[in-house]
Amino acid sequence: MTAFLDRSRREEPSGLKSQGYLHTGVRTLAAGAILLFATASDIQAAAHGLPESAVEIARPLGFPITNSMVVTWIVAVALIVFAQLATRKMSAVPSGAQNFLEWLVQGLYEFLESIIGSHLVKRTFWFFATIFIFILAANWLSLLPGVGTIGWGHQTDHGFAIEQPLFRGANADLNLTLAMSLVFFALWIYWALREVGVSGIVHELFAPKGETTGALKVLMIFVFLAAGLLEIVSILFRPVSLSFRLYGNIFAGENMLEAMSTMVPKLSWLLPIPFYFMELLVGLVQAMVFMLLTAVFTLLICQHHEEPGGAAGAHG
Repeated sequence: MTAFLDRSRREEPSGLKSQGYLHTGVRTLAAGAILLFATASDIQAAAHGLPESAVEIARPLGFPITNSMVVTWIVAVALIVFAQLATRKMSAVPSGAQNFLEWLVQGLYEFLESIIGSHLVKRTFWFFATIFIFILAANWLSLLPGVGTIGWGHQTDHGFAIEQPLFRGANADLNLTLAMSLVFFALWIYWALREVGVSGIVHELFAPKGETTGALKVLMIFVFLAAGLLEIVSILFRPVSLSFRLYGNIFAGENMLEAMSTMVPKLSWLLPIPFYFMELLVGLVQAMVFMLLTAVFTLLICQHHEEPGGAAGAHG
């Protein structure tokens, strides 16, 4: 029964979940403090916020291009160019861009190795490191001036209102976060089949854990069968939870910055500054959360369990 309770608790680390609650609480308290100094007309002007979905800005040859796709391509090209420049002239004593890139890659590798082990990190590091660096770069690039503030709109009593921004945060588009989650889900299935096979997956989901005999063993078979069915439902919803967690936090942050910059026009240059520093932290945390959750999900299904008899024999 202890193993069953452990399975039900291990789906998501409590620390990662509490970080999301903390960010939401900080944003709510900060917005409440600003509301005390804003007039009703200011609040009405700031209530429009950003559109929930990305805006189509072009359609060459019938192919729709949204403002979030533009930022995604900019981030991808920037990372590729930086990696090429940093590794163009490799030296035994690294410096500059090469030194920074090696520090980043080595730090991520050792960090993931301490979590999922040396065997699994060799096969999966390329994905986890890429997804972390891409999400972090996209989150921080979305904070640059011009993202969400350059585009098409109309003049209002409170200034120029942007209706169709030219740039939108890449992770503030649910299409991108869902795509990354689905790619991980496909790789998760591939890694699981490669490491433990179909029988290992079935054993991990449905096999009773622990040593039981008699009627208790029969009862535990039904208990773990029900727990396995629930875990299958949980696994199927992982892409949804991963995508909405990242999208919700980034989209909420951009709306917060938009509201702070338009709520009190006379202080539009000052109010967003503290929130920019908070969003830098949120961008880092969300990239780390996405990487850690995908790594832990992979570890849970790919870990090899030794039989109690074999382990005892090995020690004997």
